[in-house]
Amino acid sequence: MSELLAFETFPPLVNGLVVVVSIIVVGFGAGSMVDSASRIAKRFGVSELIIGLTVVAFGTSAPEFAVTLYSAFEGQGDISVGNIVGSNIFNLGFILGGCALVRAIPTSRKLLQRDGVVLGGATVLILALVGWDLNLGRNDGILLFLLLVIYLIYLFKNRHADEAALHHEEESSEETKTLVHDSIFLLLGLVGIVGGAFIMVESATALARSMGISDWVIAVTIVAAGTSAPEFATSLAGVLKGRYEISAGNLIGSDIFNLLGVLGVAGMMRPMDILPEARMSLYALCAMVFLVLYFIKTGWKVSRIEGGILVLIALLRWVFDFSQQGPPQ
Repeated sequence: MSELLAFETFPPLVNGLVVVVSIIVVGFGAGSMVDSASRIAKRFGVSELIIGLTVVAFGTSAPEFAVTLYSAFEGQGDISVGNIVGSNIFNLGFILGGCALVRAIPTSRKLLQRDGVVLGGATVLILALVGWDLNLGRNDGILLFLLLVIYLIYLFKNRHADEAALHHEEESSEETKTLVHDSIFLLLGLVGIVGGAFIMVESATALARSMGISDWVIAVTIVAAGTSAPEFATSLAGVLKGRYEISAGNLIGSDIFNLLGVLGVAGMMRPMDILPEARMSLYALCAMVFLVLYFIKTGWKVSRIEGGILVLIALLRWVFDFSQQGPPQ
């Protein structure tokens, strides 16, 4: 877990206010990134789904990447892998489910048959690699990272929108300025959500410790939820703005990047041993992933009822995590 800088020296009220402000920053950053990413996608004839699966998804996964690599460097394999597993469950349960409660999210066969299959396969592979011997080794990391590269190459070759994509004429000076403008706001939005999420995790963790909550509970709940804040803000903004492909693609893409990219790099850097308790969380992640894939196929949308089911499952898992922990150290 990252160092808390000076947040632990702040009074609880100050940390509470910092959490609120950081949430606002993340929200504004997400709105900026969704709008600019959507315009850039249309400008180049690239589908919003591909933008959501790559640029947006990788950007919003930056906090998970930072926390996981730091934990790997520190030899804290349980926190490193646990953050990714917890974040992925949070993404599919609280975020996808919560966004579907706000507004039913349309899905597609392409999302299921291409990206959903990759997510399901990656999840089962992590269960086999880590759950079998409770270790993520360098060879495991290399395999995961190579699979991510293959997936990205495939997406790149199929990056253009279908026949419905807009055909653009020769670039004008004004269009070039607009592209530069959108690119700047895409970057600023990314900085806002990543920076805001980092501050939120640090201040919320300090606040939790001041209330006597143990480090382990903090790691599997607050850190996992905090590093997923960019996904939540971006996906909710996408739903509210009607950019459903960016919203759904962001969550599926982030989970794929977390499993293959973040854990792949972490495993290559330093082999990690995992606590036996990780198996239960890995089983829970597998169950959540395949339930989401089933919901994607039912009517080719994630309905409000299905969203409520996902949120309830994620909430029950949190209750289980809290109930299984001992008193604070």
